Order: sequence, then structure tokens, then C-alpha cells
Amino acid sequence: MSIKQKLSRLTYGITAAAVISGGLASSDVLAAEKVRWQVPLAFPSHLIGLTTPVKHLSENLKAISGGDIQLRYYEPGELVPPFEIMDAVGSGKYPAGYTWVGYDQGTIPSLPLYSGAPFNMEPPAYLAWYYEGDGRELLEEIYAERNIHPMLCSIIGPEGAGWFAKPIKGVEDYDGLKIRFAGIGGKVLEKLGASVTMVPGGEIYQALERKTIDATEFSQPAIDKMLGLDQIIKNYIMPGWHQTLTTSHLLVNKDAWEDLEPESRALIEMGCEAATLKGFAQSEWAQPTALRDYEKEGVTAQTLPEPVLRELQKVTTEVLDEIAAKDPMFKRVLTSQRNFMEHHSIWHSKGYLPRTFYQYD
Repeated sequence: MSIKQKLSRLTYGITAAAVISGGLASSDVLAAEKVRWQVPLAFPSHLIGLTTPVKHLSENLKAISGGDIQLRYYEPGELVPPFEIMDAVGSGKYPAGYTWVGYDQGTIPSLPLYSGAPFNMEPPAYLAWYYEGDGRELLEEIYAERNIHPMLCSIIGPEGAGWFAKPIKGVEDYDGLKIRFAGIGGKVLEKLGASVTMVPGGEIYQALERKTIDATEFSQPAIDKMLGLDQIIKNYIMPGWHQTLTTSHLLVNKDAWEDLEPESRALIEMGCEAATLKGFAQSEWAQPTALRDYEKEGVTAQTLPEPVLRELQKVTTEVLDEIAAKDPMFKRVLTSQRNFMEHHSIWHSKGYLPRTFYQYD
């Protein structure tokens, strides 16, 4: 064998060894990234579209990472109460939590603009604003002060406007009601004379049953049915003017997030994007069945008259402007949303068929 041939074989051997050892070293690095997070939930895990995406997220992350990334979620109250998830994550008590961020509006006024605001965007437009516009960047800025990295991890369409003992014929019918109502919509009803309280989802049935509240809203028809709200009240008000969409977010402790390898962060981000799509599909599939079941069971689904909706919109604008005058970040987010809605309106109004073309018997 010539010296040239010997050198060639030696070079090949060294190169092959380097590739193999480099591959093993790379695998060792990836294998060393073991993520084992306890994740408290704000809502029960079976609520369609609202919390079922967290199951999709955890199963997919475990599968795609070969078991290296495992998120174990816990039902509301098992680890912390729903209203304490943000603080538990920010402080590092738990590495992550899955929640409706509107629960923290008392601490961060701008959050209801992300969790679902009155007379706001529908889901397709919101996703455009969040991913392609200012939405995600502003939300990350908001949470940075709390040592949290937020990720959109679920979106569903409009809620019902609530369960009321009597039909709503005018805005004066809200005056004097003791009502469970969330987010900015609650502030609108307070301005109209209602006594608004915030009750966690799991306690609404008992509150109605004991008559500590007269009326309530919670979520979409299929989710409200899961809570049994139709067993107590038979008058269901629609549409969900107060929340044209509802989101859930995976909040991650910022230190825990930054400690992850880039590959793990990318997988979790993509996992939440996939979970958002899956949850929206599950939700849209479930709502018509729930509404038709309500019809069979004698529940009256009242659609609010347009004059009532216009008055609610007017009061909503007043409330939004009042909050914006007091909170600079709220104003930044609201201005960004309003600007995009104005820009998007030409497509929204001209690009889609009017709703009357979508026939309902």
C-alpha cells in the first residue's frame, strides 16, 4: 500500500471518528436537556378549546422530544388557586402555568385586551395582529417586569353573553343585577348599574344555585353546558359582545425559559402554536351541537337586539378610553389593536360573505 493510500485511509478514519463522536456528543447534549415542569391550570382540563389544548401540547411535546420534555398539568387548586398562577410562575414557585390572563387585570390592566375584550377582533384577525403585528412583542414586554415569558396557547371564538333569568330588552335591564362577569365587560356592566363579581369557573354553578348571583357569563355554549349552567337558568343571551374571542396562555418563568436550550424553546413555541390551532378546531366543532342540544332541552338562546348592542358598544368605548387615560401600556395595546382593526376592516367587510349567506334553518 502506498503512503498516499495509507494517509487517505488514516484521514478517512479520523474524519469518521470525529463525525461519530461529534454526533454522540451532540446527542448527549440534547439528551441532557430534561424538562419536567409542573403546570397548574386555571380551568378544568376537559373544557373544550379552553383547556383541552394543554393536553395536546403536553402529549405532542413528549412525543416529539422522545420523552425529554414533559409538562404535567394539575387541575385548578391542586397546586395553587387559579387567581394566583401568575405570581406562582413569576416567583419561580412553579416553572409554568396555563391560564386565562384576564384574571390578573387588577394587577396589569392591559391583560384583558389579550384575554378577550368587548367589541374587539374575531380570532382570525386577532391571530394576524398577535403573530404578525405588535401583539406578541407587547405582551412579552408586559410580562418581562413579572419575570415571565408568555405564549399564546389557545384561542376560541366568541362567548355567550350570559345566563339571565329574564330576557335583556334594553341596557336598563342590567341595572341592579348581581352578576358574575369577567374582564372589561364587567366594567361596562358596572357602569350600567350592575353589581359585578368575579367567581372562578368551578364555583359558578353553586353561586347560581345559592342565588348569591342573579346571572353569569363564563364561556361558549359547549363549555357552559359542561358546567351545567343550563340546569339552573333557561335563558341564554348571545352574542358574546364582551369577549369576541377568548385566549389561554402558557406562562413560563423567565429564568426557567432562558435556561432552556434553543431547541427546547423552539419545540415549546411550536407546540403552543399547534395547540392553538387544535383548540380552535375543537371549539368550532363543538358549539353548534351544544346550541342544538339547548334547543331540544327548552333553553331559549336570545340574540341581543342591535340597539342594545350599539349602546353596549358606546359604553365600552367610554370604559376603554377611561382605562387608557390612566395606564400607558393599556393605551399602547389598545391603540395598536384599534389601528389594526381599522386597517383590517376593508378585508373583513369586503372579503368575506355576509353572515346571512351561511344558512340556519
